[in-house]
Amino acid sequence: MISLRPVLNVLGFLYVGLATAMLIPAIVDVAQKNADWQAFVFSALLTGMIGMLLSLAVGGSLREGLDTRQTFVLTTLAWTTLPAFGALPFLWLGIGYADAVFEAVSGFTTTGSTVLTGIDSLPPGLLVWRSLMQWMGGVGIIVMAIVLLPFLRIGGMQLFQSENSDRSEKIVSRSVELIRLIGLAYLFLTFLCIVAYLVTGIELFDAFNHALTTIATGGFSTHDQSFGYFTNPASGWVAIVFMIIGALPFVLIVQALRGHPLQLWRDPQVRALLGFLAVVALTLTVYLGLNMHFPFDEALLRATFNVVSIVTGTGYALGDYSQWGAPVVGIALLLMFVGGCTGSTTGGIKIFRFLVFFGTVRAHLRRMVRPHRIMSEEYGGTRLTPELSFSVLAFLVVYMGSVGIITVALSFFDLDLVTAISAAATSVGNVGPGLGPVIGPAGHFAPLPDGAKWLLSFAMLVGRLELFTILVLLDPDFWSK
Repeated sequence: MISLRPVLNVLGFLYVGLATAMLIPAIVDVAQKNADWQAFVFSALLTGMIGMLLSLAVGGSLREGLDTRQTFVLTTLAWTTLPAFGALPFLWLGIGYADAVFEAVSGFTTTGSTVLTGIDSLPPGLLVWRSLMQWMGGVGIIVMAIVLLPFLRIGGMQLFQSENSDRSEKIVSRSVELIRLIGLAYLFLTFLCIVAYLVTGIELFDAFNHALTTIATGGFSTHDQSFGYFTNPASGWVAIVFMIIGALPFVLIVQALRGHPLQLWRDPQVRALLGFLAVVALTLTVYLGLNMHFPFDEALLRATFNVVSIVTGTGYALGDYSQWGAPVVGIALLLMFVGGCTGSTTGGIKIFRFLVFFGTVRAHLRRMVRPHRIMSEEYGGTRLTPELSFSVLAFLVVYMGSVGIITVALSFFDLDLVTAISAAATSVGNVGPGLGPVIGPAGHFAPLPDGAKWLLSFAMLVGRLELFTILVLLDPDFWSK
């Protein structure tokens, strides 16, 4: 039987950290003389008390670290329970339970889908809390992708097993140094993004909030118009740059900041991502110029911004691109399935998985022509083993199957096909807005029935946990000795 004591010990510390973070929006509300600060203080007290009691009850149980099965359980429990506590301030402020959980899950998973309306008039503390959830979620995603998922060998992530991952199936202190450097880089880039937004004329409050959600590729905004609220084109280009940075491997970003910038370009997934973004953005620019008669500079900005926003899973919108014609809607739907690089804050199907998939297909085609020839495909100098290729293919099948199942389930709530399939794709891919008049770039998820919101909250968590992290817990063998 799995010992849950060390798992609960770590969870207790995480709850205390979350409670501390809740004091930040409380301070903002106090500074703005807004009485809503009480919601965050009460939520912080409850969350912190539960966290401390949990850690005290199982104290001293981390001496031997966590094994593989405990890590699976911890990862799943952390991502499912932190949003439950993160939803408390929304409940205190009178927001319904389904909406509060949906908003918190969307925040921590950096999805960016929202059920809130009249965002411009929301209390400042609540706006800061939404941004903070995404910023904290972004850090958690990076740590999970770099330290945990290669260790758990999910979906081909073993390809990125680093020297900081302990081969003896124990998570040890050597990973702490890597996490510290990533955290410092994350802080530095967030600060840099704030400064860049300020330079383009965005006010401090908006610059702070949007910097948190840009570098986390989250997409929560302080305005109903999303990024369309800002009229200076320079602000849009700053967002594009930092959304792309958020979609790059943070291990390589750390190396670049330490004087080795070429390490980024040497990674095949980085080159593939940048090339893919450039081709799609330029294609859409030409389309907008010829069919929508946009001036070139406006077409280039709108096309690049929205393509980068969807692929990185940020979810900002610069204009309602669902009104630009059927080809754009089709492109947007396909882009929802494409993610950034592994070790980044993005969702969707990571670029490296597409590279492994296409490499596997290419090798299979060559074997069909020359059955007796030994074919060896590589990724970044690493040979693609049958185990790794199968892991990626299994992930792709389960991913597409999950989108299909959720689409069918949503249809039972009387949602049209475009809304259902885009809601499923954007939730599993942690992208943000969907397509159609209801949940499109100019809409929100508030009109959906509560049952659909619960289903999509589950889909966001499943997508963020890379599917297999949850599925493995359903296997009876997982819990046996």
